[in-house]
Amino acid sequence: MSHTIHDFTAKLRQPAVLDSVSVYVRWRRALDHARAQGLPDPPVPAMAPISINLDLTTACNYRCDHCIDWDILNTAHKHREVELRASIRLMAERGLRSVILIGGGEPTLYPGFADFVKYLKTLGLQVSVVSNGGRGARLLDAIGHMEEGDWIRLSLDAGSNELFIAMHRPVDRKLDLDAICEWIPKLKARNPAVRVGFSFIITWRGAERSGVDVQENIHEIVLATERARASGFDYISLKPFLLRSPEGAEVMDPTAAREELDRVVRRIRAEVDRAKTLASDTFSVYESTNLRVLEEGSWKDYTRQPRVCHMQALRQVLTPTGLYNCPAHRGEEKAKIAVAASWRDEASADETGTRLLQLMDRFDASHECREVTCLYNGVNWWLEKMIEDPREEIEIEPGDERFDYFL
Repeated sequence: MSHTIHDFTAKLRQPAVLDSVSVYVRWRRALDHARAQGLPDPPVPAMAPISINLDLTTACNYRCDHCIDWDILNTAHKHREVELRASIRLMAERGLRSVILIGGGEPTLYPGFADFVKYLKTLGLQVSVVSNGGRGARLLDAIGHMEEGDWIRLSLDAGSNELFIAMHRPVDRKLDLDAICEWIPKLKARNPAVRVGFSFIITWRGAERSGVDVQENIHEIVLATERARASGFDYISLKPFLLRSPEGAEVMDPTAAREELDRVVRRIRAEVDRAKTLASDTFSVYESTNLRVLEEGSWKDYTRQPRVCHMQALRQVLTPTGLYNCPAHRGEEKAKIAVAASWRDEASADETGTRLLQLMDRFDASHECREVTCLYNGVNWWLEKMIEDPREEIEIEPGDERFDYFL
């Protein structure tokens, strides 16, 4: 599945979104031509991103040692509900197809969380939720509004209660893996069409976040997989730990391990291979693209980026602190497109298009993302090749319709 969900080129070739991609490619080609001829820039097309990550809140009820968003948790920033709903509605009118409720905090802590999921579905959007699982009742309310193609993924990262508590440090001291996993049969009974996943970020000795050592969990990959299968999850997803670089980007740095990198990778491979034997017709074990390239030793290849990140026009991150160009740079001023309410009406949306172009001009991805093992690397170079193609007209060949618009 990891190859499927991260095959963004195939996703952008789906007939349902191909028009938006074609509009973007034609505009970038016209922009490059105009600038080469010394002509005025063509207008920015009135299009929304196809997919957004939406941070509903910065509030969180955990204190995870490996949290990538540690610096922005539980700050005073918040959305204005009326403006947020107006923004999403206008984005949907201009081509938005999917919303991933994730990051910056715990989405289920947002007031009226389930009602907001319902609102997104009334707009015809695909919806997914990435949660810490600590508010099972709210997930149960929300899943009733979701449908096939939507999904929920719980960030759990451990197989035992003891390691889970040590890694996540929930505020509610009664909360552990047992309590969270008890909700899975209830979620599946409420809406069996929605896939529910167990997310496991693999950490190793030597990994740290802002000087804080991160608990190692390689030894619990199999235990977590056994728990996920027994609890009724549809799958477990395995991915490597990311940290923030001094420049603010999310990067993978396995070289910080306290033992030889090859040995760490061999240990991970052995445990993943054992975990994969637990897959069945109703339960899957997925390796993320980042994990695959770590094991192959090719992760550095994914850090070579084009100067212009084209995906920042097609996939963005909306948070209480503003609109950003990429999940890897969430919360960084240099990656900020506009304020949180930048899509609240037609005038602000048009201004946001202008600001997006300004950011694309000044944000040199080949420099800013030089340490990022980017999941969008391949699709960015695919778009770059089409834009630079010397032929006068470029027709993008449609692919299969997968009904998956999450980017």
